[in-house]
Amino acid sequence: MTGQGFAVFDTAIGTCGLAWQGDTVIGTSLPEGSADRTRAWLTKRFPDAVETAPPEAIRHAVDGIVALLAGEPCDLAEVDLDLGRLPEFNRRVYELTRAIPPGRTLTYGEIAHRLGMPGAAQAVGQAMGNNPFPIIVPCHRVLAAGGKDGGFSARGGVATKRRMLVIEGALADEPTLF
Repeated sequence: MTGQGFAVFDTAIGTCGLAWQGDTVIGTSLPEGSADRTRAWLTKRFPDAVETAPPEAIRHAVDGIVALLAGEPCDLAEVDLDLGRLPEFNRRVYELTRAIPPGRTLTYGEIAHRLGMPGAAQAVGQAMGNNPFPIIVPCHRVLAAGGKDGGFSARGGVATKRRMLVIEGALADEPTLF
């Protein structure tokens, strides 16, 4: 496998970032307030990664993220993610979350129920808070009970989550459940 790389790129919500190894995404970043801050965040999280032009498969992921955040109903399900170092529970949560289409939402409790673990809503929320692949694993499409926003660990918090849901055509106040 080749070395690690990363790129920062402009989107409708600000400068996002993506890190990869070969044709596999190892992490993504929502905007950190500026291109330099996003770059610094990626450099800290992936110290072995070098900023460079992404290979074709990664370029496809970048283009998909840009399109999705511009309001196009883009499917990122084919993007290869490095899930190997994650706990099994988180991998299962992220797999279910990736199946939520743009413009739709689920609650933490609904994901827990679909996992066959109806009492695990809080654990689902913790997995969302540790999501290393925001946007590709669309944790912003997961709401608290009753369709409330819940938390969001990215810069800007719930306001960023709501902005992404509005772009996708989902209303956080009136969730369009999947």
